[in-house]
Amino acid sequence: MMKLKHLTISLLILSSLASAQSFVYITDQVDIPMRAEKTFDDNIVRSLPSGSKLAILQATEDGWTQVKFESSTGWIISRYLSNNPPARVRLEKLRQTYNANKLLIAKLAKRKTELESEVQALKVKNTKLSIQTSKSKAEKEHIEQVYKDALKLEHANEKFITTNLQLKTEIQLLKNNNTATEESSSRNWFFTGSIVLFFGILIGFIFPNFVNRRRY
Repeated sequence: MMKLKHLTISLLILSSLASAQSFVYITDQVDIPMRAEKTFDDNIVRSLPSGSKLAILQATEDGWTQVKFESSTGWIISRYLSNNPPARVRLEKLRQTYNANKLLIAKLAKRKTELESEVQALKVKNTKLSIQTSKSKAEKEHIEQVYKDALKLEHANEKFITTNLQLKTEIQLLKNNNTATEESSSRNWFFTGSIVLFFGILIGFIFPNFVNRRRY
């Protein structure tokens, strides 16, 4: 009765192994022998550690499964096979994944710190650029104002030059007028002096003769 029960379980396992997938795993925590024949005689091909992934070649009803591992082919008792890796192997993979994720998290944290430093540096640089931009804007406005003032000064200078030329022209006209007036005045004085001299000479001759005639 017990043999029949074990046989039924083996058949269910074999049926599941044959139909579910093409690979199975060693389930025990010790090395399981791969045998050349379906017997327990001294025909071990090699020992397979727990978690080894095997390709199914043939499943039989007597509790044996023919498998292939790398370049080796042989028979293993079906109850040592499972569709899934053993818990120890899965735990080890999870541990490796956890360590890899932990390392990745550490790298990402380091990268995050570096990026935060870069962001801070960029903020400082941006602040400096903003200050520089404000200074440049103020300098630009100052230069524009100086340019406007220079234009005003240039315009005022042009007006001053024009006014100066006008004043020089007026001064020259006044000088010419003064010269003409002085020359005219000199001529007038000359004529007046001549006339006075003439009348003085005339009176000098006439008045004595007039006085002498009255005496006689």
